[in-house]
Amino acid sequence: MTYKVLFTTQRGLRHQQSAIDSAPPELEIIMRRDPSRAEMLELLPRVDFLISERVGVLDAELIAAGKSLKLIQRLGRQTWDIDLDAARTAGVPVCANPVPGCQLVAEHLLMAALALVKRLREVTRVAEQAADAWGQPQECTEDYFAYNWSRRDDIGGIFGKTVGILGFGEIGIELARRLRAFDCNVIYNKRQRIPAQAEAELGIEYASLEDLQARSDLLLNLLPDFPETHRMLNADFFAACKRGVLLVHAGGGTTVDAQSTVDALRSGQLGGAALDTFNWEPIRADDPLVVLAREQPQVNLLLTPHTAAGAEAEKDIEFNRRSDYANLLAVPNGQPLKNRVV
Repeated sequence: MTYKVLFTTQRGLRHQQSAIDSAPPELEIIMRRDPSRAEMLELLPRVDFLISERVGVLDAELIAAGKSLKLIQRLGRQTWDIDLDAARTAGVPVCANPVPGCQLVAEHLLMAALALVKRLREVTRVAEQAADAWGQPQECTEDYFAYNWSRRDDIGGIFGKTVGILGFGEIGIELARRLRAFDCNVIYNKRQRIPAQAEAELGIEYASLEDLQARSDLLLNLLPDFPETHRMLNADFFAACKRGVLLVHAGGGTTVDAQSTVDALRSGQLGGAALDTFNWEPIRADDPLVVLAREQPQVNLLLTPHTAAGAEAEKDIEFNRRSDYANLLAVPNGQPLKNRVV
């Protein structure tokens, strides 16, 4: 038997095609990017399952229109735009699957933030040099050790710091959940504020862009590549930030201007920067960030080759989206649903 699936997404053609290619033969996929309400109302009565990728309002009217719906599958943790009470009344299960790639990127961002506040690139180089300038080595005992023998005076932590997240989606959610363990003050900015209940659940606070720039000790950029975000983090943007702010970037490669980042690092306006995506990829040898990293290894700068989502990310994009459909196949087989919220 074949089941019809309405798959709604905000993502581009590459991700859409990989989702279609990964669908099992029992499922007929109707893929729509940002469908209108009228289109949703037209399509929902004709499908057995609804997959909503990351976001998309599903209110009582839309749920009621899905007269044959057997499951609403949200890909991601954001369920505050789904009327769960209406789904419960209609007897339609709702599941919310965490996105593995987003979890990996959140881990990378946390690692990079810690590396910057600990000045990891610089201190590992100091230890590897084992220079005589630091004094005569002695064997350590219970009562003798040479703490901070290289006499660093600029190493801190993220405990209690204000962390600003720019562009708050699935990765931001995963990151906020992890930052709670560090008692950080997490503020965020995005085009559409999330509901107050979700903010309270995540322990975060909405901030205007100007407020986020002024308050953030660490700025984590997750903005996507859109015309309106092109080179948004530039000289003027950095000038409006708190002096010495640390930048961690894993958003769209063109959202951060490379030369402006280098200039801000040189002036001290940026206290450090960690970037995983770039204006050109693979990164060019003459990229200002590469030149600075090579010429001044003491600069608090970390560059990684677009690997925040892990080594398997490319395989996930092309081949491994089958898990998106696991719950859909479980329904007709009477198997338990994973990550069920209703």
